[in-house]
Amino acid sequence: MKFLLIFGPQAVGKMTVGQELEKATALKLFHNHMTIELLEPYLGFSPEMWRLSTLFRTEIFKAVAESYQAGLIFTYVWAFNQEEDWNFVKNTCEIFESRGASIYFVELDADVDERLKRNKSPHRLEHKPTKRNVDWSENELKETIKQYRLNSNEGEIKRENYIKINNTNLNAKEVAKIISEKFNL
Repeated sequence: MKFLLIFGPQAVGKMTVGQELEKATALKLFHNHMTIELLEPYLGFSPEMWRLSTLFRTEIFKAVAESYQAGLIFTYVWAFNQEEDWNFVKNTCEIFESRGASIYFVELDADVDERLKRNKSPHRLEHKPTKRNVDWSENELKETIKQYRLNSNEGEIKRENYIKINNTNLNAKEVAKIISEKFNL
């Protein structure tokens, strides 16, 4: 069993890279918007929506960790200046590690201008209905830069199986190939 966490700021390419990895490996993709898109039409971006999203994600993690699946790819916007995000990542890893899974961390980073372009891409908008209000989504992207630190500092991630990739000038297939080769997926 393998658990691959792909994290980085919005519109950096986590889902698209995850889709390419899913095609090239036996791992299944569970991107973070799968729970958001399910719950947001009923609850908006409310505390209750986020609570249920975390609950659903946790239960899915437990079910997959106990299954005979090869593993899971999960995408996440990790606010490094928020203790609750550190706890979520720790608890999620513990679910998989308690069942003997190998854990892999992939951090993506890209220039803000590139992320703003990607934020409007037809592929992103197809898979993430809540991003279709592009003005709102773009504003959210810019505002979160002011509030949260969405990439790690040098040496902050202590995991053995960790790679940080600046994918500003790389496509998703290229990034997936780098990850797959690095971790022998």
